[in-house]
Amino acid sequence: MMKSFGLIGIGGYIAPRHLRAIKELKHKLVVSIDKNDSVGIIDNFFPSSEFFTNFEQFKRYVKKSKKNQNLDFISICSPNHLHLSHIKFTLQNGINAICEKPLVLKCSELEEIEECEKKYGVRVYSILQLRLHPSIIKLKKVINLSATKKIMNVDLTYLTARGKWYFQSWKGMDRKSGGVCTNIGIHFFDMLNFIFGKEIKTELHYRDEKTCSGFIKYKNARVRWFLSIDPQTLYKNNIQSGKSTYRSIKIEGEEIEFSGKFEDLHTKSYEQILLGNGFGIRESFSAIKTVEFIRNCKPIINPVNHHPFLKEI
Repeated sequence: MMKSFGLIGIGGYIAPRHLRAIKELKHKLVVSIDKNDSVGIIDNFFPSSEFFTNFEQFKRYVKKSKKNQNLDFISICSPNHLHLSHIKFTLQNGINAICEKPLVLKCSELEEIEECEKKYGVRVYSILQLRLHPSIIKLKKVINLSATKKIMNVDLTYLTARGKWYFQSWKGMDRKSGGVCTNIGIHFFDMLNFIFGKEIKTELHYRDEKTCSGFIKYKNARVRWFLSIDPQTLYKNNIQSGKSTYRSIKIEGEEIEFSGKFEDLHTKSYEQILLGNGFGIRESFSAIKTVEFIRNCKPIINPVNHHPFLKEI
């Protein structure tokens, strides 16, 4: 059965992946909103859908749609600090929400959403697409079937160059994005928890506006992690493949490839949600707890389990 969608934040970077998912699965976008009006991309997917730049107008449209029972989901692609209010608005109108990660910035906000779910009888789903990546699924199966249950040594590295614009946008403001660790790291921390089990101990080794690094001990792994949006980090570590992004996960020194096959993961996420198998609050909790702790703790001086790239800082 065809489902009807609304979308908040259609002018953002990630919105096209949601539009493509809705289109490819043969559903329809009936309404969207963004404070900016440079949203010509709508014409590539749903040229006849309604569009607003004013939230009051959008709100009236949603309430009218609720009465007519012709809006099944609202997808939320707004800045991180607005997720809570947009999720609550959606649930309070009796509509299921699909929200980009991080679902919210604080664990206490997850509790607010959970109360809304119970009160209004609808659900919020988070896009945790790495859980659907073929290489990650394969790796999790290997870990689960390991006869030795060895505590593995893991290095996670994610470098992605960002220009000066980043720091003039909401993404460069910790109070809005949660900082580098939250904004670009949340799905990697979710991936690690998904593969290696319960988080036992977390350390922060370094943090500035462009780079964050630390150590996490999970049930089945010891992970040294390094995240950076600084273009110089790619250069200093001799990563000159011509690409602006470098993803790497090494387990006991062996590289696990998961750089490709990202393009269709949002579509797979939507497919699972529409089948009733999406990821909700329970699955989101661990990674949000991790980044909230990292955001509020102080770096350890001269750490023992530091990531190799930290020497270049």
